[in-house]
Amino acid sequence: MRYKFLPIMLTAFILISVHLARAQQPKKVPRIGYLATRSQPGANEKAFLQGLQSLGYIEGQTIAIEWRFAQEKFDPLPELASELVRLKVDVIVTSGGYPTVQAVQKATTTIPIVMTNVNDAVGLGLVASLARPGGNTTGLSSLTPGLSGKMVELAKETIPKASRVATLANTSGLNWKLNFKEMEAAARLLGVQLLALEMRGPDDLDSAFDAARKKRADALILPASGLLTLYRKRIIELAAQSRLPAICSTAAWAEEGCPLAYGPSIAEFYRRAAVYVDKILKGARPADLPVERPTKFELVINLKTANQIRLTIPPNVLARADKVIR
Repeated sequence: MRYKFLPIMLTAFILISVHLARAQQPKKVPRIGYLATRSQPGANEKAFLQGLQSLGYIEGQTIAIEWRFAQEKFDPLPELASELVRLKVDVIVTSGGYPTVQAVQKATTTIPIVMTNVNDAVGLGLVASLARPGGNTTGLSSLTPGLSGKMVELAKETIPKASRVATLANTSGLNWKLNFKEMEAAARLLGVQLLALEMRGPDDLDSAFDAARKKRADALILPASGLLTLYRKRIIELAAQSRLPAICSTAAWAEEGCPLAYGPSIAEFYRRAAVYVDKILKGARPADLPVERPTKFELVINLKTANQIRLTIPPNVLARADKVIR
């Protein structure tokens, strides 16, 4: 009789052993790929990590991040994107606007992509719609083409006598065309002439600013652009040397010396990107996660630079500033 229960006991022993073995196996740590055009981590990456930490993720413990930086160039993006795909990461976060998202989309149609700051994701063809992105891409779209017109308005309000406003133009870029359409409409309503100064790379900057001086531009509009961001420091230096008041797209520009900046809070974008990552890791499909638009905008004024170029900020503009750098 004692042998009658032997098969049952063996089965129970095997089941318990399997359960214990599974319990002892280390839990799989999710891996995030992160691709940026910058040369090293900065404030954006700090905000992204803060967003992850608020959701209970700790880099190196509960989550792993494969950081890739393109050293302020566009050419390395395709290879870096392919590298992240080969690593079979669970999700890829992009930083650097349209070129970065485009590179990752060409590298994979299956790994979820979270974009952090793209001007007009629908207009640029990155998603089907904001409500239902479709495909493997979702995230945050700044919709700054709509804001670029407001930057022209801010220039006119700050410099009431302005009659000519310049902008750096990469005429072959779809992103620039979307921005220019909005700027042109605003300039027409305000009776301001909009000057497009060709700029496809760093070698064009000196000639572009020479043209701005010759055409007697009263202000310079710098809408959100991955290309302009790559050469932000040099552009700000040339604008200061030319005493050309610049209206820029984000607080980071003002912090580096741009007199005025108006646009969405970029830090908030990166904190919200962590929420998308969390949802995707828990099983959500990018195609079903609506693309978010900015809810927080900020006007930052660098009074130090304004004084250096002898620009007087009107009291009504100064009073609206969210931050003033003195």
